[in-house]
Amino acid sequence: MDKSAALAAFLERSPYIKFLGMKAELQGDLLTARLPFRKRLIGNPMIPALHGGVIGAFMEMTALAQLAVAEPSRRMPKTIDVTIEYLRPGKPQDLFARADLRKVGRRIANVHVEAWQDSPETPVAALRGHFLLRQD
Repeated sequence: MDKSAALAAFLERSPYIKFLGMKAELQGDLLTARLPFRKRLIGNPMIPALHGGVIGAFMEMTALAQLAVAEPSRRMPKTIDVTIEYLRPGKPQDLFARADLRKVGRRIANVHVEAWQDSPETPVAALRGHFLLRQD
């Protein structure tokens, strides 16, 4: 399976990705995920700010999508743990993310994700996660 097909299959597989409306595109090996803004994603209507759980889930799905593209022959990885750093409120606009596969071993992958809105240099949040790679 080629990388574009692996990405499309991953995005179609998850009902939560469909609920969020998450999109992703590949440029070579570089995956950029996009979460289009919708009013239902607001967590605090007084600011207004995107819900922290939505931001965290979006970054986790970005990490899993990058793993699906990098390792298309493997089955879906399972999340072991994630740590999320919320750096600033998510404004009511589109959110973008990229994942960096720090280490992909035989059984475990270590992934870092940053999400931003206006510029990648000013991230809204960052995720560090460990994922169990399932063998066929």
